[in-house]
Amino acid sequence: MSAYRQNPLDNLTPVVKNLLILNVIFFLGNWFLQHSGLNFEPYLAAHYFNAPIFRAWQIITYMFMHGGWMHIFFNMFALFTLGPALEYAMGPKRFLQFYFITGIGALALQMLVQAFEVYQVIGTFTVPHGDIRPYFAQPGFNKLEEIYSPFSGIVGASGAIFGLLVAFGMLFPNIELFIMFIPLPVKAKYFVIGYILIELYSGIAQSPGDSVAHWAHLGGALFGFILIKIWGMRKPNNFY
Repeated sequence: MSAYRQNPLDNLTPVVKNLLILNVIFFLGNWFLQHSGLNFEPYLAAHYFNAPIFRAWQIITYMFMHGGWMHIFFNMFALFTLGPALEYAMGPKRFLQFYFITGIGALALQMLVQAFEVYQVIGTFTVPHGDIRPYFAQPGFNKLEEIYSPFSGIVGASGAIFGLLVAFGMLFPNIELFIMFIPLPVKAKYFVIGYILIELYSGIAQSPGDSVAHWAHLGGALFGFILIKIWGMRKPNNFY
């Protein structure tokens, strides 16, 4: 029996590998701190720009925070699966730019929707000093509480992952993917379109108890689509 065992990270492209490592470090660090009685998540998650707890660094740090083991598993599995092909196609520098721009774009659309929701309740996009208490009797106050709460920040790499998903569907449209619970392979372009439509429906429906930031997913997808078009990227010739 050979003593040689290949590290599964050895075949990963450098940016994907480092993003995976950073996400895992952030997640485990936050997990250990929370179990030690220290909770930094409200300061690292992304909050509405008018909320008292909003800080500029959250635009970046929220991408490395995750809400649980399944959340980070599925996001990192997507990064592990889709990322290397895209990094090869874009190059490391452009891939890194793409990842962060789509992640920031995801948050931008989420905040835009939140601003619209705040406007629907009080007629303006902001409240003085981020204090919502004067609007307690206002219909829709629950929505204000949800948006301004320090414990309802947005976390996760999902927005950037949706950017990668759209890029993969545009650059490798006919690659067949095996999707969990679907017995037959599905071409990437059909999977991406279907997934986006589900997210759009979920974002509009706003089902009770649904805490998923669907508009952030759509923002990442939208910015991913725009970047691929602006950069004039086409599918590589060696892919069908």
